[in-house]
Amino acid sequence: MTLSDNAPSASRTAWLIVLLLMPVALLNYLDRQMLATMRSSVMTDIPSIGSDENWGTVLGVFKWVYAGLSPLAGLIADRFGKRYTICGSLFVWSAITWWAGHVTTYDELLWNRGLMGVSEAFYFPAALALIADYHTGSTRSRAIGMHQIAIYLGQIIGGFGGYVADSPQLGWRFALDFCGVFGMLYAIPLVMFVRDIPRTKSQVNAPQVSAVSRLKELLSNKSFYLLVLYFTLPAMAGWVIRDWMPAILKDKFDLKQGFAGMAATIPWQVAAILSAILGGWLSDYWVRRNIRGKTFVSAIGMSCIVAAIFGVGNANTLAIAVAFLVVFGIGWGFFDCNNMPILSQIVRPELRATGYGIMNFVSISFGGLADKQFGKLKDSGVPLNVTFGIFASAAIISIFLVLSIRPKAELVIPATKE
Repeated sequence: MTLSDNAPSASRTAWLIVLLLMPVALLNYLDRQMLATMRSSVMTDIPSIGSDENWGTVLGVFKWVYAGLSPLAGLIADRFGKRYTICGSLFVWSAITWWAGHVTTYDELLWNRGLMGVSEAFYFPAALALIADYHTGSTRSRAIGMHQIAIYLGQIIGGFGGYVADSPQLGWRFALDFCGVFGMLYAIPLVMFVRDIPRTKSQVNAPQVSAVSRLKELLSNKSFYLLVLYFTLPAMAGWVIRDWMPAILKDKFDLKQGFAGMAATIPWQVAAILSAILGGWLSDYWVRRNIRGKTFVSAIGMSCIVAAIFGVGNANTLAIAVAFLVVFGIGWGFFDCNNMPILSQIVRPELRATGYGIMNFVSISFGGLADKQFGKLKDSGVPLNVTFGIFASAAIISIFLVLSIRPKAELVIPATKE
C-alpha cells in the first residue's frame, strides 16, 4: 500500500507523517514518566497515598485501563480512521494531564490515572498503523524507529521532573499544567495536517469487515500469538525500570530526587535513541536479504535486555547500575523499532491497529501487575536481585518466541513501487 508509484511527493508525505506524530509520542510518554520521577513530592503533597503498594496501584491502574481499552482502540482506528482517533486521543489525555495537576486525594489521583489510561489507549495502535500504512518494508523499521525516538525523548525530559518538583518556584503541579495545555493546543494543527492514507478503489468498494471477523482472523494466526507473548514478557521488566528505577536509585544509593530521576532515565533513553536508529537501519537492510531479518535484529536486542535486567538487579554501585541501564537501552531500541514491522509481516494492513491494540492489552495488563507486585515485594523487603532475576528469566523465553515467528514474504514489501 503506497500513495503512488515512485513519487517523491509520496515519500515526503510519508516522512512528514512521522515528524508530525513525533511530538505526540513525546507527550504521550512525558505525561506518564513525570509522575514516576516526582514520586516523593506527590506522596508528600498527597499523604493519603500512604504506601509504596498504593503508589504501585497508582502506576498500575493506568496500565490496566489502558490495556483494557487497547483492543477497542485498535478496532475503532481500523474501522473509522486513524486521523481523528489520534487527534482526539491527544486532546483528551492532555486535558486529563492538566487535571492531574489539581488533584488533592489518593482517590482523585486513581480516577485521574484511570481516565488517562482510557484516553492514551487510542493513540499508539492508530499511530503505528498509520506509519506502517505510509511506509513499506523498505523504510518501515526506520520510520517506526524515528517515532519511538520521540518516546525516549519524552522519557528523558520526564527524567527532569524531579528537579521541577523540587523547585519552589515551579513544583510538580506546574509541570502537569504546562504539558496539558501544550498538548491541547498542538491537537489543533495536528488534525489539520494529518491524513489517513488514500484508499484504492477496490478498498473503497470492498465490503466492511466486522469486528468479530477481524478478531477471528487475528486469533487464528499462530505467529500472532507468538508475537503477543514476545511483546509481553520483556515489557514487564520495561515498565518496572521506567516507573520504579528513579525510586530504586534514590533509596539504594541515597540520592536526591532530581538526580535519581535523571540517572534512571537519561542514560538508557539516549542509548535507546541511538540503537533505534541503528536497529531500524539494520532491520530494513537485513530483511531485503532474509525474510526473518527483523526478527533476528529484535532477538539481538532481547539478549541485551536479559543481560541488563540481571545486571541492574545485582549492581552494587551507581556506576554499574547506570552501565547496565545503558545496555538495557541498547536492547530496548532494537526491540522497540521492530514490533509493528514484525506485526506487518504476519497480518494484513487492515488488521494492524487491531493487532497492536491486542498486543497492548496483554502486555500492559501484565505491566500493571508487575508495577503493583514490585511495590508489594519492595514493602516486604525482598532483595532487588531476586525480583529482577524473575523478570530476566521471563525475558529469556522471549528470545525463543521471536525466533519462532514465521513472517510472510508478501507482507514485507508490497507489490507496488514506492
